Amino acid sequence: MGFGHGFGGHGFGPGHHGPGGHGFPPGFGPRGGRRASRGDVRAMILSLLSEQPLTGYGIIQAAGAKTNGVWKPSPGSVYPTLQQLVDEELVEQVGEGKRTEYALTEAGRAYVADHAEELTKAWEAAPGRSEATEAFMESVGKFMGVLHQFRSAATDEQRAQAAAKIDEARKALYLILAED
Repeated sequence: MGFGHGFGGHGFGPGHHGPGGHGFPPGFGPRGGRRASRGDVRAMILSLLSEQPLTGYGIIQAAGAKTNGVWKPSPGSVYPTLQQLVDEELVEQVGEGKRTEYALTEAGRAYVADHAEELTKAWEAAPGRSEATEAFMESVGKFMGVLHQFRSAATDEQRAQAAAKIDEARKALYLILAED
């Protein structure tokens, strides 16, 4: 998805998963610039499990779907949190192996009911929940699509023209950030 040293020279190509991850520069891409706190992941898991039992992978996918792909927690944050919730007897495992689902226990359902406002706030704080952010990320996706076309189907002259326009756009975007 990203572009290597041959396109733009920034090294955000395949195999480079720097701070932005997945071939995006820092602060961009599926994970955005903010990492969720443990409390956010805990609240997200409890909230999703209040809707239906899910596998760990299902939880990751559901979080991504609920935030239009902007917040997709990592397995390294989801599975330890699930285990903690099992230890606290708020969540129970149903099944075995890769198809193991997690469901709220009765104590978990009571916790969710008692902490509904806290769980809602965790989703509101999730990256990418504003309409402006969602519109921005949609535009970024469209832009990445056209860049891919330039990478694979444009002539060198078209690429040179595109590079000049990209530089203009980059400068204009920095001016927006510099505004109060």
